[in-house]
Amino acid sequence: MKSIHGVKTKNDRIDSLKIARLLRGGNFPVGYVYPPQMRATRDLMRRRNHFVRKRAELISHIQNTTMQYNLEPLGMISRPHHRLEKDIVGHFPDPVVQLIVETDLHLIDHYDPIIKKLDKQILALAKGHDQKNLELLQTIHDIGRFPSRGEFCSYARLVKGQKQSAGKNYGTSGGRNGNAHLRWAFSEAAVLFLRKNPDAERYYNRLINRHGKSKALSIIAKRLGIAVYYMLNREKPFKLNMFLSGANVNQKV
Repeated sequence: MKSIHGVKTKNDRIDSLKIARLLRGGNFPVGYVYPPQMRATRDLMRRRNHFVRKRAELISHIQNTTMQYNLEPLGMISRPHHRLEKDIVGHFPDPVVQLIVETDLHLIDHYDPIIKKLDKQILALAKGHDQKNLELLQTIHDIGRFPSRGEFCSYARLVKGQKQSAGKNYGTSGGRNGNAHLRWAFSEAAVLFLRKNPDAERYYNRLINRHGKSKALSIIAKRLGIAVYYMLNREKPFKLNMFLSGANVNQKV
């Protein structure tokens, strides 16, 4: 659109004509209008994600503080309630640092009931959006918008665009194009997918050996995105054995 605005004369009639030509040639993607009855639920989910990120930042700060003061790591802190607060605070010998960590824990405890309440409300709202009481994912997203799994993964920021010319690769581009909320959701899903899942952990470890930890997690997030695409298209539940049998540790992201 910036290129067509560089002409000498610009008005609504000329703009509408040029936009119509772009649409006719398939060079102007049509925007998706989110259903009005679901917009409030979508915005509530985005607000919930904001609170979850803030809570995650507090947990990361506690973990990073142990490295800052050369202390033994605390391990995973999924919820402060699974361990006595005094054990976490007492891990830090400096009383000032203890106060910092204690403040983080109090904020986490404040976020927990808020997030839990929003989870229940979002689930109830999402179920009400679909007459057939489909799964939560089916009620909030129309997979029919995407003709292929590649387009869905691209929209969810699970793959990067390729820059090529004359058969040569010039890197990637468009990493920020797509839905940031879906990218975050699939990243979180990848972490939860590995929890208490020995088969998935073995696959994850093979990926780490070949690609490193960060890229391995991205591969799992992408594969979950592909699985979701086919689940919604075929209306079939997720099957771990099919997910792992079709896994290829040499795939690229």
